Amino acid sequence: MRYTLSLLLLAIPVFFTYPSITSANTATATAPGGCAPLHPSDSTIEWDCVRLKKDDSLESLFKEGWKDVARFNRIDRRHARPFTYIKAPRRIEDIPDFSPMPPYYPKAEKLPKFILIDLSEQFLGAYEYGRLVFSAPAATGERGNETPKGEFRISAFSRNHRSSKYTIEKTDTPYPMNYALRFHINREGVSYWIHGRDIPGRPASHGCIGLYDEEMQKRHYKYPKDPVLDDAKRLYEWTIGDSYDDGKPRGLKDGPVTLITGEIPGGPEASSLKNQPF
Repeated sequence: MRYTLSLLLLAIPVFFTYPSITSANTATATAPGGCAPLHPSDSTIEWDCVRLKKDDSLESLFKEGWKDVARFNRIDRRHARPFTYIKAPRRIEDIPDFSPMPPYYPKAEKLPKFILIDLSEQFLGAYEYGRLVFSAPAATGERGNETPKGEFRISAFSRNHRSSKYTIEKTDTPYPMNYALRFHINREGVSYWIHGRDIPGRPASHGCIGLYDEEMQKRHYKYPKDPVLDDAKRLYEWTIGDSYDDGKPRGLKDGPVTLITGEIPGGPEASSLKNQPF
């Protein structure tokens, strides 16, 4: 069965300026400067490729709109560090609660809960009877470790999950996979999960699907000091509902159908930068 995503974004002609733009390029067919990768919805917003200066942050540049810019870039604050390139919308009013996910998905209208993941957009949408209730930027499998595509079902959950294979860089600490939701086990017995992780602005995992978890980043990386972004927790609580949860891995009966579609953005050069596993 084929699914088609419709992208509905409105442009409001109110101009917004940025005090620390060091490079300005309009979106084209290929990513300008260091602003790879491009997503289909990038062409619906006017933006400039800018390089953050030494003392810049998303908060200092975009004030109360910083979360919208983070969502548009599929990046978290720890990775939006000085000298990083980001896509700065020319009008911040164009991206309130930015989401490229369709507000209504007809094929899910009979399902109480449904999860749609668009690899091309690096975004996830949660639906109730076909209507989008929330969405989140995602970091899916990098090239060579692609996230499996197709229709799956959430079959297990684990609030305090940890990787059995990968560690936090330069440590022996198993990589945290908080708020984990299992959606697939392949023929080799490898499990694939949706969970909290770093969101660096590009496909970066070994196949799992990562969502914002700034609490984890503060705990292990000491940044940010004021955790705000918590999409992994939000999806987890929405998915398991009132299921008994003691923090240990548990099966989930009749979990949400999960559809993964699209192709990861960018060529091999856009996915060559390595990040933390999973």
